[in-house]
Amino acid sequence: MMTDTIARLKAVKEKIASAEAEADRPAGSVTLVAVSKTFSADDIRPVIEAGQRVFGENRVQEAQAKWPGLKADQPGIELHLIGPLQSNKAREAVALFDVIETVDREKIAAALAAEMKKQGRSPKLCVQVNIGSEPQKAGIDPREAVAFVDRCRKAHGLVIEGLMCIPPVDENPGPHFALLEKLAREAGVAKLSMGMSADYETAIAFGATSVRVGSAIFGAR
Repeated sequence: MMTDTIARLKAVKEKIASAEAEADRPAGSVTLVAVSKTFSADDIRPVIEAGQRVFGENRVQEAQAKWPGLKADQPGIELHLIGPLQSNKAREAVALFDVIETVDREKIAAALAAEMKKQGRSPKLCVQVNIGSEPQKAGIDPREAVAFVDRCRKAHGLVIEGLMCIPPVDENPGPHFALLEKLAREAGVAKLSMGMSADYETAIAFGATSVRVGSAIFGAR
């Protein structure tokens, strides 16, 4: 089973390299975030041993149960929070994660700013945009995204590095990725976290700087 996981990891990396070349982008310009949510430390360890260093988790509590030990064993791990963050989990998130991709409202921005100051730790930050304006999804409305990035900087002193989105599952992701790239330019941020197992090659064509791939590596949950 682990052999299958490593083979899938290799295949994903090859497809990323092909998509970079196809889009006339430099080799290595896209970071693979291996989404390890719901998988155990034992499932993750072989992927680390195969050379993968960047991982994504959806829940603070789940990540706390497995990543402190994995990070202690393996230097150079970069852990991303890619699921919604509750303000009462800001302390734990700042302590554990290297990148928080889901800053999406004023309360979270304020809580993160306070914790970062208190802990003297500065995880990288992205604003999550609800790119399809779906009522059930987290994220700031696309029409408010640029102003929100500006408020994060000016009101809270946060450095926002990029934008993140999850397009509607039943729609062509291309126009949504194009809109996120446009918003990033307007907001003056360089990072674009977009694209998952089903659409990461499309995301790379539209300028993704990181893609979040889970099931295409680890298999079905």
